[in-house]
Amino acid sequence: MDLLSYKPQKEFAQKHMLRLSDYTPDEILQVLSLALKLKKQKKEGLMPPLLDGKILAMIFTKSSTRTRVSFEAGIYQLGGTGQFLSSNDIQLGRGEPISDTAQVLSRMVDGIMIRTFAQSDVDDLAKYGSIPVINGLTDLLHPCQILADLMTYFEHKSSFSGKLAYIGDGNNVANSLLVGCAKLGLDITVACPDGFEPNSNVLASAKAAAKQSDSKIIITDDPRTAAQDADAVYTDVWASMGQESDAAEKYQHFTKYQVNDDLLSLCKDDVIFLHCLPAHRGEEVTAEVIDGPHSVVFDEAENRLHAQKAVMALLMGAK
Repeated sequence: MDLLSYKPQKEFAQKHMLRLSDYTPDEILQVLSLALKLKKQKKEGLMPPLLDGKILAMIFTKSSTRTRVSFEAGIYQLGGTGQFLSSNDIQLGRGEPISDTAQVLSRMVDGIMIRTFAQSDVDDLAKYGSIPVINGLTDLLHPCQILADLMTYFEHKSSFSGKLAYIGDGNNVANSLLVGCAKLGLDITVACPDGFEPNSNVLASAKAAAKQSDSKIIITDDPRTAAQDADAVYTDVWASMGQESDAAEKYQHFTKYQVNDDLLSLCKDDVIFLHCLPAHRGEEVTAEVIDGPHSVVFDEAENRLHAQKAVMALLMGAK
């Protein structure tokens, strides 16, 4: 597949980026194709003003490094402006109903990116507003991260065939990764402790997509089974943001889910290692793996910028 020159099957019709399950495989490929083009142009010193004069309101009720920097830099590179709004700056869901916030922002800016706890907040902004809404992360889903992950996988594997193994907590990253892989036909095995599986509704959606793409989905509690002959291994922190108080108790369930050289030895020789960052070296992954030759985590982090630029351009640009 020459994704850089991908020819869309249909015109891009999405209004928001709330969850990957809303997108067809063709629409995901359109995003990834544009992301690769924008990355190439950036390397060539070009910054096409696709969003000239546009304003993105960036709402953060969860702190961030990669999400804030990538969206703020991305909108700037496309000719627009990002406005950072922390939970201290606005009354979202507290003194003001989300429906009012959505309607007010819709009259002042051209798009909203929100990184928050409840998926319902993201959905309500889209429901009551009249401008594009982008899910920067919720406790349930992390679609923009997975677009960057799929982009990184393609750059290193030149296709969406093969097997990806996710090792660890069945969290928002695992949820969206299941759907993204299933949509594009990439086999995925998720290994997590009993009681820490991905969301059942999201898993059902991923399995429905897998039937269409002929992707294989396996959920197991054995990380070695997941890693066997994998083309990529992915992990995330064992306690997500907001779960720090339960971390010590939770970690007792995850001791055998560390990604280390022994686990990587079960994979294909050219396996790549993925992590959405920040990483806790010595916990979910060893320093030898994340800093080793199989790691592509910084390519992956950079691709947040390009994938999100593509999302903004397709949602907020001229139709």
